[in-house]
Amino acid sequence: MNSTATPSAASGTSGELRAALERVLDGLPPKRTAAAVERLIASYRGRTQTHAPVLRDRADAVAYAAYRMPATYEAVSAALGELAARMPGGWEPGSQLDVGGGTGAALWAAAGVWPGARRAEVIDWAGPALDLGRELAAGAAVPAVRSARWHQQRIGAGPDLPAADLVTVSYVLGELTEADRDALTDAVARAGSTVVLVEPGTPEGYLRIRAARDRLTAAGLRVVAPCPHSDRCPIEPGADWCHVAARVTRSALHRQVKGGVLPYEDEKFTYVAATTVPEAAPAPSRVVRKPQLRKGQVLLDLCTRDGALTRETVTKRHGDAYRAARDTAWGAPWPPPDVTTR
Repeated sequence: MNSTATPSAASGTSGELRAALERVLDGLPPKRTAAAVERLIASYRGRTQTHAPVLRDRADAVAYAAYRMPATYEAVSAALGELAARMPGGWEPGSQLDVGGGTGAALWAAAGVWPGARRAEVIDWAGPALDLGRELAAGAAVPAVRSARWHQQRIGAGPDLPAADLVTVSYVLGELTEADRDALTDAVARAGSTVVLVEPGTPEGYLRIRAARDRLTAAGLRVVAPCPHSDRCPIEPGADWCHVAARVTRSALHRQVKGGVLPYEDEKFTYVAATTVPEAAPAPSRVVRKPQLRKGQVLLDLCTRDGALTRETVTKRHGDAYRAARDTAWGAPWPPPDVTTR
């Protein structure tokens, strides 16, 4: 089900990351980078599983940073923003482990949502990506980014992962075989008290997140976003899929590399956030299709806390709820915390 994520937390890390990227990419011939990008697209879309790193050298790492890092940052920021809204007040991770983090987009995203200092570690099997990520982070103003540790390690069957309050895995599962995906998900569930997995917003990406979600709940974690429940997903596989979108502002170089003319693009992604924190609470329900505005009423297709898909009709007689429904976003929690629907 195509939906639009609520805005990610406003953060200076976005502009700081873009400035760092511009410095790294300054003077790089866009055509050369675009050629490397073409080879990476298939791997990003998750159609090829591999037992070797996708990013093989610095040219690949720089191409990835130009092509994918801004979009990955925005997608992970949106997912983490939804997680933060479901966690108890004042909660923020004291440590982060970013598995398969490459150039560190999820590290920057977490720093934007929770700007405090923390122990942060990025693990990836691609040395060139780690080298570039370390270079981008070296001058960061945010302590959690600047002081992060970067380690090369194979991501696959039976990884030994250090424990962390927050474990992020973004755009990684599609690079692995099914057996390695399952092993990594189980390892992440053991390592993290809170886990966020992000994949491309394709039918295949949704199925990977769905399978990982089942393994996380089997391991004892509770889903807090985007789903309002931890039961099995009510969407029929093959008939539909759940994904959201984040708006990405393109730089001039980004437009050159991607061959685009618009100053923005919408990054479609799918994700799950799960935790063992007992006070965390999912939304009562979530809008899973674009709200339909009719004369005097709004039709909302919802995924509800009891694990069902349902339609709610909000009319003018509902007062504040009607006004809120007219303004609600595709993918947003429903109802807003200050609105009564009955």
